[in-house]
Amino acid sequence: MYTRSMGDRAKRLREILSERILLLDGATGTALAAMGLAAADYGGEPLFGCHEALLLHRPDAVYALHRLYLEAGADLVETDSFGGTPVVLAEYGLAERAREINRLAASIARSACAEAEARDPSRPRFVAGSLGPTTKALTLTGGITFDEMRRAYAVQAGGLAEGGADVLLIETVQDALNLKAALVACREAAPGVPVAVSATIEPTGTTLGGQSAEAVAVVAEPWEPLWVGLNCAMGPRAMAEHVRALSALAPCAVAVVPNAGLPDAEGRYLETPEEMARALDRYAAAGWVNVLGGCCGTTADHVRALRVVADRHAPRRPPSYDPARLAGGEPRELFQERPPLLIGERTNVLGSRKFKGLVKEGRWAEAAEVGRRQVRGGAQVLDVCLADSEGNERAAAVHLLRALRRAVRVPFMVDSTDPEVMEEALTLIPGRPILNSVNLEDGGVRLERVAALARRYGAALVAGCIDERPDDGMARTARRKLEVAARLLERLEACGVRRREVLLDPLVFPAATGDPKFAASARETVEGVRLIRRELPGALTVLGVSNVSFGLPPAGREVLNAVFLHHCVQAGLDAAIVNTEQLVRYPSLGADEVALAEAVLFGGGRDSIDAFTARYRQAGIWRGPVAEDLPAEERVRRMVVGGERAGLDAALDELLGRMTPLEIINGPLMAGMDEVGRLFGDGSLIVAEVLVSAEVMQAAVNHLRPRMTGDASAHRGSILLATVRGDVHDIGKNLVGIIFSTNGYRVVDLGVQVPSERIIAAWRQHRTDLVGLSGLLVRSAHQMVATAQDMASQGLTIPVLVGGAALSAAFTRDRIAPAYGGTVAYASDAMNGLATANRIMAAAASAAAAPARP
Repeated sequence: MYTRSMGDRAKRLREILSERILLLDGATGTALAAMGLAAADYGGEPLFGCHEALLLHRPDAVYALHRLYLEAGADLVETDSFGGTPVVLAEYGLAERAREINRLAASIARSACAEAEARDPSRPRFVAGSLGPTTKALTLTGGITFDEMRRAYAVQAGGLAEGGADVLLIETVQDALNLKAALVACREAAPGVPVAVSATIEPTGTTLGGQSAEAVAVVAEPWEPLWVGLNCAMGPRAMAEHVRALSALAPCAVAVVPNAGLPDAEGRYLETPEEMARALDRYAAAGWVNVLGGCCGTTADHVRALRVVADRHAPRRPPSYDPARLAGGEPRELFQERPPLLIGERTNVLGSRKFKGLVKEGRWAEAAEVGRRQVRGGAQVLDVCLADSEGNERAAAVHLLRALRRAVRVPFMVDSTDPEVMEEALTLIPGRPILNSVNLEDGGVRLERVAALARRYGAALVAGCIDERPDDGMARTARRKLEVAARLLERLEACGVRRREVLLDPLVFPAATGDPKFAASARETVEGVRLIRRELPGALTVLGVSNVSFGLPPAGREVLNAVFLHHCVQAGLDAAIVNTEQLVRYPSLGADEVALAEAVLFGGGRDSIDAFTARYRQAGIWRGPVAEDLPAEERVRRMVVGGERAGLDAALDELLGRMTPLEIINGPLMAGMDEVGRLFGDGSLIVAEVLVSAEVMQAAVNHLRPRMTGDASAHRGSILLATVRGDVHDIGKNLVGIIFSTNGYRVVDLGVQVPSERIIAAWRQHRTDLVGLSGLLVRSAHQMVATAQDMASQGLTIPVLVGGAALSAAFTRDRIAPAYGGTVAYASDAMNGLATANRIMAAAASAAAAPARP
């Protein structure tokens, strides 16, 4: 039972975390194994190796270990309960004693802490109740349901709380669904005891379940953990990128608890206390950590060495946190650097006949491929709707979500009117999803039920501007949309849902029905978005864009959607539910098309609808304006700007009759990309559209590449290329690689999402003359600063070229170059990068050839 004194201790623990770096103890399993205990100490041969059995038969040995670590300087000791769920203990016939075992584990640790505090009352000591990952993994291996896992963790959490644990530490997290089951269990079985979370990152850069460290932090954040961190894994040095990322994101404390390196062939951990202390001293000095400790292979000597590190440095100061985040394999901000967030709409049985057929026939892999195509088209979230009156929605959700979570890494939006389907989905989704949707049409009864689900499982919400008014329940005017949006936020916040976890849907009505009731409704929606942004600070908005064009010819629908989306984004829209495979870009539309669309959207009269319909009735899918009569240079430029490939090869072949491949790249192709950059800068293009243009650029370069001879006769040097960690965009980098390789450079391309340590290791292997760092996003520019710092810390002085859409010469000069100390040059495009590289190499050659000064 959680008592007031335990609550006071938890409060004190929170306070101390803000005052100094706390020290967790060392290994439990390897330390107990090293004691040379016999089978009898465990209760007999069948229990040998079950360290939790020692709590029943040799509690003195466990107590002695706690005392050893406390004497070495630990502030927190972990209970001997890593495998203490009934799920694991059942393998030893101890499942029925799980609560007792966990209670004993905490009480023994509590007694050891009391003894240490009696010796030194000035330093409080705390008990961390250890909850391991179990031997089952909900996402990876199955064999257990979410509710079974939750109940198992509830038994463990309840026992640890009864025994006096000050914090429940869910550690060695490998599967985010297991983590969520543990978090739900801890809140319900031990509601007053705070939690902490520690994940294990594999050499792949993610947990076994595929989540990055930041994604784990986003999943855990709604439970307000005391800390999030990393434990076990590959040893302290390999954790640097992940610890830095957690430090920049997490609103709570950050813990680093590595193994003593990787075990050798005989299972020995060889990293010395001094080596570990040196590695973690860097993290503490950088202000990245609040909790240090040791995992497998660490001893009391490691704890003593880390005590010195902890006492030497001030604790990290957590940053402010925006709860407007989702998580799949990676975190995803609801509020984008360049709005809107794109939510793919085709995994919806109500909107796609093809998808509905696949679901009805149980062709789950093919249905998941629909989602994969949406992601390839730019979807950052997938809207999943299986509400078919002719089918079993709940059963379909189980099958499809299991297929989808293997197929894509983006977060999901669960689109249903059935709370039971929503809850089933929440137990299948390993990340942090959105529930779509709630409203006030029944006065808020269902809203409160769904809000409770969102709180229980840590989900975000879509709230539609619908209330109980019989005459105007679906808010049509901008003022009504604002009024209902304000009421929705008030009710949801009263339910414990934070404002930045809510996406308000001001509603979209068909603009071309001819019904006077909905004439100019699109204008009211645009204005409603603007009002919500202005009058409800911090509120976020989402719209189902394609509703606006319902009933129009397919080609016309795409045009109307594009114009409507443009105006909504200009008004402040944060997220849009769209078909990402058929997005038409606003700048590609002719002025006459925009005028026709705006007349329908903002007038809605019969004449404007008829004129618009007549224009597109005979058209197929809209593919952009035909420009066959334009010069080839202009056609190529426009194809890049418009993201169009039809006729590209023919235009390039025409140009090859009078231009070299590099002249074409540096001429009309780069002119097109320059225009794309300008449109992106003024908000006329979104990131997904920029990527389509870049793909056209890539296709053009691929067509030209076999005809390139460049200046490869002379070896000019070598360059190592990488898109930095946190960025998956590589088309610009690939273009740089092509240009450099056809101009005498040996190119080593590391791909995308490349952490600093991999760049450093690759350079040491290949010893290139230059390093090139690429990235599209604003956060990529900041990651370049971190990468430059890491390279400098490892003694690299090689010249670095940097480039990307969000980068500038000023940022390079003021932020990246000082972090590196050596030569850092900004390249505005591939050809500029080549010229810069040639100058650097020429200067180096000149310096090498110059006679030494006497």
